[in-house]
Amino acid sequence: MKPVERSLTRTLVTRPAALLLVLLMIVGSVFMWVGVPLIWLYVASHATKTSAPTLGPYLLVIFAVPISMFVVGKLLFRLNGAYSRVTGQPYEVRVQLPWHRSLRDQTNPGRRSTVLEVVMICSVAVAVTAFAIWFFFFAGSSLPGS
Repeated sequence: MKPVERSLTRTLVTRPAALLLVLLMIVGSVFMWVGVPLIWLYVASHATKTSAPTLGPYLLVIFAVPISMFVVGKLLFRLNGAYSRVTGQPYEVRVQLPWHRSLRDQTNPGRRSTVLEVVMICSVAVAVTAFAIWFFFFAGSSLPGS
């Protein structure tokens, strides 16, 4: 027997644990894209005593950032599984993403998305927007003489 599908909003309002898990996924995804690289850059910058560039800190960042992101991603996947267990619903939620819409406007949306996918897509969109705002309005020019 298939479980009754509830809207994401209704689930989050009626189950505080589900809301907490979604909030943890949001914080975790932002941490994955912003926190992990900043932490490893900080660690690498303090790993050397000289201002002359050496290979060690670069290798540390090159290898540690992707490995740490993989670990955080696995933790986010476990949070998604906990969300599924708390809500009693399958991993997937019905969200109609704009690029999945048919030009014929079919009624069957096809592929279903997980809550984690929606959270990650939104966090990447926010990160790219924030980077674009910083780059075009606050970064300044790195060209000599400008």
